[in-house]
Amino acid sequence: MLCLGIESTAHTFGASVVEDDERIITNVNSTYRPPAGMGIHPRKASEHHAGIADSIMEKAILSPDGGQLDPDVIAYSAGPGLGPCLRIGATVARAISSFLKKPLVPVHHGVAHLDIAMSLGQVHDPLAVLVSGGHTSILVHMGKRWRVYGETQDITLGNILDMFAREAKLPAPGGLSIENLAKKGSRLLRLPYTVKGNDVAYSGLLTAAISQLNHRAAVEDVCFSLQEIAFSMLSEAVERSLVQTRRKEVLLAGGVAANTHLKEMIRSVAEDHGASFYSIPLQYSGDCGAQIAFSGSLAFAHDMKVSNENSHVIPRWRMDEVDVPWIPRD
Repeated sequence: MLCLGIESTAHTFGASVVEDDERIITNVNSTYRPPAGMGIHPRKASEHHAGIADSIMEKAILSPDGGQLDPDVIAYSAGPGLGPCLRIGATVARAISSFLKKPLVPVHHGVAHLDIAMSLGQVHDPLAVLVSGGHTSILVHMGKRWRVYGETQDITLGNILDMFAREAKLPAPGGLSIENLAKKGSRLLRLPYTVKGNDVAYSGLLTAAISQLNHRAAVEDVCFSLQEIAFSMLSEAVERSLVQTRRKEVLLAGGVAANTHLKEMIRSVAEDHGASFYSIPLQYSGDCGAQIAFSGSLAFAHDMKVSNENSHVIPRWRMDEVDVPWIPRD
């Protein structure tokens, strides 16, 4: 069985075909890049998606031998995300589903991040750490759902990096620009550290980092300090959650999982407590069609399809509102 997955939650429009043995056949993505100092404008991003959708889909259904793939299932990112962007992907998915007369499967974008990471890493029942522009959550799977064991109380880890990068006029992607500059910094500045049980709060840290920048602190030192404090906060919350849940696996997924220093810190927490550690490979850490195809294939196997009339998008959709009956993995 072949599943075609379509991703369009924010700045990326992507499409991928995955076989039911979890083999990725194609994975084609295009990302909208706003000018330096600017954030993602939903309308501009959706215009980007609409403009490149045809070419992305053509490449995604082209097999490596030059033939055309015939998907058995069409999956799309139903949320959470930016409404105008989600609607582009949903519209494309409905059109293909109707034309090919194939089943349609809605996918939760955050669940998809974890599904592809678990599949590629052969992880079974982890403490999952999901970090991206839309998520900063520490999760365990119980009773057919991901349960939020810890999360951000204000802005996500991906957002604090992106928002600081915009203030510093750094090029997109902001997280990568900050990571590169942080390697050149050496002075740890005084910035607020806010952990509340298993939760973290980043808004005060962002305000203080911008203030340091405005008061002429070296941008390299501000980036170094911002990363160090933000990642240490998350690591403390992860460590506390790991001790409480007694999981034997720690999984790091989402766009910010591409950061080398964050991977080192979370790996250290896992190893200190005798747990194995796995991080999503770099090429699949960001938003991509492959994650939607993975999750869509699993959801279809559990008969979680919808009609075109009921194929809604849900811009605000929590992880713990979604049934995920295929975990723990055998």
